[in-house]
Amino acid sequence: MPTPIVNQASAVWNGDLFTGSGTTSLDTSKLGTFDVNWKARAEESGASTTPEELIASAHATCYAMQLSNELAQNQTPATELSTNAKVTFVAGTGITGIELSVRGDVPGIDAEDFARIADSAKANCPVSKALAATDITLSASLA
Repeated sequence: MPTPIVNQASAVWNGDLFTGSGTTSLDTSKLGTFDVNWKARAEESGASTTPEELIASAHATCYAMQLSNELAQNQTPATELSTNAKVTFVAGTGITGIELSVRGDVPGIDAEDFARIADSAKANCPVSKALAATDITLSASLA
């Protein structure tokens, strides 16, 4: 049985939700500490990160890894997969949806097979499974 791998991140928050702020850190990799605040999350993204941006990054990365594996198992390995995840957050409601998109440079595959494998990867991606309570859409195309 594989050895479980545990990754860790942390957050520090100061003050109340609406006027407070904090940081989130990638503790396992030690690649950075990022500012977070309510305004960036609910009013205008850009100046600091948000939980939804971090979820989008995780989902895009995990999906690309899953798709690359399924394409290789199909004997049609990808040269490149460009993935994007858009996570929509509505204050007072929460995360309302995730839009995944992928454009693949995959020699030897037609658009129909690529779409089928891309959809399978969406269903089998561990992050997609963790976020299964959220509506996840997929747009897949070949380069």
